[in-house]
Amino acid sequence: MSTTELFLIAMTIILGLPYLIWRVFRTDYWAPLVVVQILTGILLGPGVLGKVFPAYYATVFAPPVIAALNGIAWWAVMVFVWIAGIELDLREVWKQRRECGTTAALALGAPLLTGCLAAVGMLAWRAGWMGDAASTWQFVLGIGMACAVTALPILILLMEKMGILREPLGQRVLRYASLDDLAIWAVLAIILLDWQRVGHQIAFLAVFGVAAWLFRRLMARVPEMDRYFLGLVWLAACGYGADWCGLHFMVGAFLAGAVMEREWFDLDRLDGLRHNVLLVVMPVYFLSTGLRTNWQIGGTAVFVAAALLLVASVVGKLAGVGVAGKLLGWKRGDAWTVGWLLQTKALIMIIFVNVLLDRRIITSETFTALLLMAVASTMLTVPIVAPRLKRANPGDFS
Repeated sequence: MSTTELFLIAMTIILGLPYLIWRVFRTDYWAPLVVVQILTGILLGPGVLGKVFPAYYATVFAPPVIAALNGIAWWAVMVFVWIAGIELDLREVWKQRRECGTTAALALGAPLLTGCLAAVGMLAWRAGWMGDAASTWQFVLGIGMACAVTALPILILLMEKMGILREPLGQRVLRYASLDDLAIWAVLAIILLDWQRVGHQIAFLAVFGVAAWLFRRLMARVPEMDRYFLGLVWLAACGYGADWCGLHFMVGAFLAGAVMEREWFDLDRLDGLRHNVLLVVMPVYFLSTGLRTNWQIGGTAVFVAAALLLVASVVGKLAGVGVAGKLLGWKRGDAWTVGWLLQTKALIMIIFVNVLLDRRIITSETFTALLLMAVASTMLTVPIVAPRLKRANPGDFS
């Protein structure tokens, strides 16, 4: 078969199989389609079906097909992160800076600490978790940050599903998550700082600052539809610049969106773009993520590490938000609900650890453990939060 035919077979599997599982088994309550797509990617990868049916894997996912899928995946995730950057509303955060700053700092700091402790425990337990290009501090900080991440785009989807996105609770949670989202990329830039290329990185940031100022002036003067085209050109250029200097194209994608104003776009149209990206091209990214899973250390060890990281992530997040609730005088039960919402991982954490894997900060076994942790944390959110919301009065979370 030609590469085109194999590519289309792969796309049929990528788009069809997760949807079939999602619909037939009605998983939407505990596993949204996004989660099913990620899990299906793991099953289709070399660690599961690739081992059981090596001929299938070698044929359908031949190197030319993988190369084509990777190109789509790179662009899909860049657009997705770019939209997440656009959706940051730091002016609203500034208006309520005491509450937002306190909550975001504790919601990020506590799981960062517990995640770092889990990383130290993994290193003491056995070898094979840290990548060959990493210093110990990079590995520990990277794992800690992976445990502290809140997945803002998936959080939006889950809150929309539960009917609270535009409610006071949903808007509060979005403000907290926005600050943490900003911190994620700042920490990633620190982890990836390359002293041999620091001159390139300083040059990129200097040029980016000037270019962003000029770009903002241009965007304020053009019609909305032109802003989408110009924004995508800006996205590609920023991704290239960040990758050239060693910061990774994902950092560039986030920066490209973060300097843009949400008010420049119709919110319904922007939501539609995000949904379409998730529908049309992000499943390819999920599959490419699954293809990178590895169980060479041993399945048991990877599952134990995933469980450890899940506990560190959830306990840290709930503890941090609980302390914030005490300090800020929240109503009883608020911290529990907000904490479970903010511990949602999924896409942003997966993107984050993909970068760590690309830069050889972590090994593929660690990547697999973190991927399992991200999926589990996301699957827990709706079953735990939805019953609490049903029992609550309309004004309980105002």
